[in-house]
Amino acid sequence: MNRYYFTSESVTEGHPDKLCDTISDMILDECIKRDKNARVAIETFASGNTITIAGQITLKDRLPIRSLVREKIKEVGFDNENIDMNYKNCKIYTNITKQSPDIAMGVDVGGAGDQGIMFGYASDETEDYMPYAIDMAHKLARKLTEVRKEKIIPYLRPDGKTQVTVEYEDEKPKRIETILISTQHEADVKQENLKQDIIEKVIKTTVPENMIDENTKIYVNPTGRFVIGGPLGDTGLTGRKIIVDTYGGYARHGGGAFSGKDPSKVDRSAAYMMRHIAKNIVANGYAKKCEIQVSYAIGMKEPLSICVNTFGTSNKSEAELVDLIKEKFDLTPDGIIKYLDLKRPIYSKTTNYGHFGKKDLPWEKVIKI
Repeated sequence: MNRYYFTSESVTEGHPDKLCDTISDMILDECIKRDKNARVAIETFASGNTITIAGQITLKDRLPIRSLVREKIKEVGFDNENIDMNYKNCKIYTNITKQSPDIAMGVDVGGAGDQGIMFGYASDETEDYMPYAIDMAHKLARKLTEVRKEKIIPYLRPDGKTQVTVEYEDEKPKRIETILISTQHEADVKQENLKQDIIEKVIKTTVPENMIDENTKIYVNPTGRFVIGGPLGDTGLTGRKIIVDTYGGYARHGGGAFSGKDPSKVDRSAAYMMRHIAKNIVANGYAKKCEIQVSYAIGMKEPLSICVNTFGTSNKSEAELVDLIKEKFDLTPDGIIKYLDLKRPIYSKTTNYGHFGKKDLPWEKVIKI
């Protein structure tokens, strides 16, 4: 019997890094609404009651960035500079230029916007073909935000993290070993009341009963207090939660972040395409789990390499699957953008609770191969 434990984490939209991802993807969507061919590479930095936005935007129209950012911070729920951030009076700085003509020269003719490696992954251990630990961590993080915004637990604040450790037996999730939730809260809340509310209104309403037993460990705010949060408690930066965004560490990652990048950047679009292909290899019954790597050179259209790993779960060779992929899919940057219809303002949907496993995103569609 093969038994092991695997842990993944997620964060809420009020986590300082996710706040920055949220702002960057919101700016991207607003640019695409105005010009579907906009070139965008935006980084957001949050510290204290200050937001700094820098990067490149090539767009014909002017964008009211400061008002859009304030509205997004309000939507997340930050309204108190004494414990996190205040959308009303936070300082917002910008340092934005246009895309380098050296990069544009390669991208304008359909080449990749950068060099790099990207991975896609899928497994059959959940209905959405995601690893169980990250799937459950995302559901708990989403629930934390839901009970806060719907005032089911009215004293919660926007910042929060979840972590789930899963016990595997013979490569299948058997039970949950540990659940860890750290959530920001108002100053006058007692720890015992907070823990009881989180267990009853977040964990028990989210986690299936058969995955928790008398030996499952549950930790809520292990330090005993989490009042100072958001960018006041810790600086935030776009692109620092790439493992949360993908597969929770269960699969490899090429290193490129997603948020704030338009689809000409293969860091984003190719990672989405590899997820689509890996998911459909599993959904079509070719394998129980599948990881795909692809690599690109800046300015070049065709990928330099494609590698498939099914971890011994397929009745086809990896070489056969690579041939199948090449036959079925156009993996040029333009081909990916057209196939997934990526020149649309859909990126704010991706930012929080993972870029994969959401049924309404085009790369999650199941097709017949």
